[in-house]
Amino acid sequence: MTNSPDILCIGSVLWDVIGRSASHMEKGADVPGRITRLPGGVAMNIAMTLRRFGRSPALLTAVGRDAEGDELIAECIRMGMVCDHVYRSDDLPTDRYMAVEGANGLIAAIADAHSLEAAGAKILAALENGTLSSRAAPYSGTIALDGNLTEALLTQIASDAMFRDADLRIAPASPGKAERLQPFLRNGRGMLYVNLEEAGILCQTTFKSAAEAGARLLERGAQRALVTDGGRPACDASADGVLVQCPPKVLVTRVTGAGDTFMAAHMSAELDGQPRDAALDRALQAAAAYVSGDTGL
Repeated sequence: MTNSPDILCIGSVLWDVIGRSASHMEKGADVPGRITRLPGGVAMNIAMTLRRFGRSPALLTAVGRDAEGDELIAECIRMGMVCDHVYRSDDLPTDRYMAVEGANGLIAAIADAHSLEAAGAKILAALENGTLSSRAAPYSGTIALDGNLTEALLTQIASDAMFRDADLRIAPASPGKAERLQPFLRNGRGMLYVNLEEAGILCQTTFKSAAEAGARLLERGAQRALVTDGGRPACDASADGVLVQCPPKVLVTRVTGAGDTFMAAHMSAELDGQPRDAALDRALQAAAAYVSGDTGL
């Protein structure tokens, strides 16, 4: 494949260790199930879905020069990611994410993205040194950005002229990191992809619907916001109005990575020139197929 990407995915690329059981689980449960390890992280999950839609994503992230890192990079290349610009650290280990899912959804998860946080702005070198762009000629393509970066680096990106021409799409990574996206509200930059809980955290309140949350995010400064609410209606809120659609009804077999799949499918649809309603529909269809297990991802 070519080493010229058509979209950048900035953020976490790591190993996902996921335990899944068909049983309903509560605190302290000990049940049979399956444990898998596969490439993951928000930026990686987005990139994998972009590949499904024929895109050529480049990863800007931090991966250790350990055995796990070598294996992860090899797998990313095998799947068609451009890894030329990944920051490889001699001192930092490759990050990991661990989750447990039951029949009643996500039970618990821990994201160990400390190496990504420690690498900081080093992962953005290719945007500044002329490899992909420079301060004199900022990157003007689409960027998927995830909230696993530090608050300081996200604050820098939200106001940095180096990103002024980019089509910036941002996901919080998890409700626990949603607050990190406040700088994008303050600067009115980028498009936010959040679920109902994350929207509530950003707006310091609770919402009854995605449409209500999307409208409030616009009031608080968001340039545009896509809000999902599980199997309930999702919305695309922008200056052109609040568009609402219902996702397909499916049997949920997995949840980790569903939001990333939704975001990537929506971005790809818009890059294909699809209108707002068609792009939102594609994203909802892709997310539904993912959680039902009807895709190879």
